[in-house]
Amino acid sequence: MIVCFSLCYPVNPEYRSKLKDRVVSAAEAALAAQDYVSAIDILTEIGWLAPAHLDQWRTGRLPCLEAAIQTKPSNLLGALRLLRAWASERGLAATEATYHARTPARTELRFSTSGNPTLERAYRTHWVSPKLSEKRRRRLEERMKPPELVVIEPISSGWKCHRCGRTGPFLIMEPPGPACLRCAQLDTLEFLPSGDARLSRLAKAKSPVHAVVVRFSRSRRRYERQGLLVEPEALREAERELRRPHP
Repeated sequence: MIVCFSLCYPVNPEYRSKLKDRVVSAAEAALAAQDYVSAIDILTEIGWLAPAHLDQWRTGRLPCLEAAIQTKPSNLLGALRLLRAWASERGLAATEATYHARTPARTELRFSTSGNPTLERAYRTHWVSPKLSEKRRRRLEERMKPPELVVIEPISSGWKCHRCGRTGPFLIMEPPGPACLRCAQLDTLEFLPSGDARLSRLAKAKSPVHAVVVRFSRSRRRYERQGLLVEPEALREAERELRRPHP
């Protein structure tokens, strides 16, 4: 689907009015639920973007989001403009968010087929209430950050990688099933058990690629943190830094 940001609204006035009602309703619901509104909120709520297709895009299995949007380019552009107009009328503040793939490489996700910078910005913009306190705004900014990679230490050794059929001490969940760290390109990372908070923080900060390791607790019926996977050199550097005498 190719969308040019200079396209006009749908020419049918009746359809335009109905679309405005749908966009405003979806935007009001999103703002009430999460204190901000994004293009993705609108597209999913009005039924143009299926959750399964959104998940495929978030995990890097679609070249761009528009490949999964089920409507005409003119309708899509109309919805984006209606969202912007509604947000301006409400006095919402525009904040650009960065969307990264939920993959080890953490590549930035693309929205449009054309790659038009103005259109990409319209998709990325989150509209936030200016009445939010500074504390709630910081909390919201934290929620907008890409989620950490989570690796599971299985309680059973009976699992198999959906890609290669192997097993191992750790796995990472992908939409088709569990994957081993070798197939997920995380097998070069080193496990750092929980226990030394200073070392964990420093090693994580120095490791561009890292993951949180969790294990399911049958007694508490929840996943609990076991440590981190970090790059070996980052861990060695963190250990050396903590051993240095401080003046």
